[in-house]
Amino acid sequence: MNFTNLQIQSENLPKVENVELKLISKSYFKIIAFNKLIFYAALIGFVVLAKYSLDIIKEIEINLWYILPFVIGFCILNFIIALLAFKKRKYAIREHDVLYAKGLLIHSMITVPMSRIQHVEESRSWLARHFGLAALKIFTAGEAGSDLIINGLPHLEAKQIKELISAKVNGNN
Repeated sequence: MNFTNLQIQSENLPKVENVELKLISKSYFKIIAFNKLIFYAALIGFVVLAKYSLDIIKEIEINLWYILPFVIGFCILNFIIALLAFKKRKYAIREHDVLYAKGLLIHSMITVPMSRIQHVEESRSWLARHFGLAALKIFTAGEAGSDLIINGLPHLEAKQIKELISAKVNGNN
């Protein structure tokens, strides 16, 4: 038996840039916004509560009203970044793999080969059910937890993708 390990020229590799990635549902941004607004309300509430709590202790001379504009500015900037990052969340289901791209400042593209997938789950939070959305969790061999989660898929599409991947994993195609 002869061992061969031929080099593959990088020019001959398929171009990932040519893959047409699909945006996740725009309704998912409503869930992101809802979660962020709860966090912002808690953060601003903490600053206001700290102001009134520290006013009781007169030895501490801290004026937290000067901190509030910075906290509000942080919240606005964080929301804008979340909106811009949301537009970078894209996915593609191909014959031999699943692609998921995300990230604004640090862009990443995750590729999970179909041959490595052990099973796939579809999950829905109460808020996702309200908007008709689902998350697809893809598990591969040798890892604890899911390797890839695609949030914000329309429920019917998530079910169809789950069935397609399950059929490929089980060799039913």
